[in-house]
Formats: sequence, C-alpha cells, structure tokens
Amino acid sequence: MSKVAVALTFVALNYYVYQFWATEEVIPDRALFAEFPLQLGDWTCTERQTMKRNQLKILGATDYLLCNFGRESDSSLINVYVGYHSSQVRKEGGGGNETVIHPPEHCLPGSGWNIIDSNVVQVDHPGLPEGMGVLGSRREAKRFVIAKGKARQLVYFWYQSQGRVFARNNQVILSRMWDRARRGRTDGSLVRFTVPIQRGDVEAAEERYRSLAEQLVPLLPRYIPE
Repeated sequence: MSKVAVALTFVALNYYVYQFWATEEVIPDRALFAEFPLQLGDWTCTERQTMKRNQLKILGATDYLLCNFGRESDSSLINVYVGYHSSQVRKEGGGGNETVIHPPEHCLPGSGWNIIDSNVVQVDHPGLPEGMGVLGSRREAKRFVIAKGKARQLVYFWYQSQGRVFARNNQVILSRMWDRARRGRTDGSLVRFTVPIQRGDVEAAEERYRSLAEQLVPLLPRYIPE
C-alpha cells in the first residue's frame, strides 16, 4: 500500500472516530500542578516559572509545571516542564486555538537551538507507567543534545498519557485516536527535562537528570490521570 493510500485511510478512520464513534469527550479529575511539591529529596525548585498568556494560548496546555530544580552539591539547574492537556481535539482554525501537544523537536529550532544528537532510548524510572500496550510495550523517551553557540544541553522528554509513556510522534496520534474511541478521552501530557552540559561532561549531565527524575517521576500520576 502506498504512503498516500495509508495517509488517506488514516484520515478517513480518524474522521469516523471523531465524528461518529466517540462524540462525548470525557475530562478526568486530577490534582493541579500548583500543588506539586517544590522539595524533592536534595532537589529544590528554586524558581517556579509562569508563562505569559499569549505563550500559554499558543502552547494549548490546560495546566503545567515549569520549574528550575537545583541542589547544594551542584551549581547547575535542571529545567522541568510538564504540560497537561485535558483535551487534544483539534479546534477549527488551529493556531491560537490549538490544544494538541507540540513536539519539542518542532519548537527548538525556532528558539535558536540546533539538535546535534537525537535518539529514542528506553527509560525505567521508578513509578513510570507502562509502554504503549497494543502499540508497543517498551517505555521510551527521546534524548537530545542541543546546541546554541558554545552552550550545550541534554534534553529528555516523553509523552505520558492515561497510564502509558511513549516517545514517537506516530504513537501520540494513534493513541489519541484509540483512547478517544475506547474511553472518550484525548487528554495527555509532555514531560521534559533540560540539563546544562558543563565543560562538555555529558555523563555528569546524565547523572543529574537521573537523580532528579527518580524523585519527580513517581509523583506524576496524581497530576496526569491514568
């Protein structure tokens, strides 16, 4: 089957699901990120950031955590973003009305960062939900090294939705369609860690990421409904 035929089949199936199969959308209850703890072991949120209204409108998130975490033994800060979207039904006109999750690889070049290394890797943090089930059982994240001038950063991110975690953009689309048909839900989230790479030491950045992720990830299911 040609790529065009596959694309047309997917569009037709997607239209059928959204228009005829699951017309009532379910919005689950959840805790708000305003309640998220700022002290996680030896890590402390030193700056809980707030996005401007126009940024939030473009992003389309219902609720979010945006915070710089640091620890006494470390001079660098890790930026954590968790954006929760209660609905990802595409709105007519798109643009400022869009509510679907924006893949970071689409946004980074626009902010001046170049992706110099990109991989999909397995992750196994305590408390991390299962993989994609019928679409694959491995728990995966995308791992980037990005550059702007002489600055380098390590980025890990994944999509976490309804008790599952996955990294690939095609899985995001398929799971959203499947969950809308099966449960009447399109909610989901993006989880992202951004770690400065100091003096070219990528392994030290990896250690900092793992240390914070092990403290933070187990708390997420309260804010990202299963």
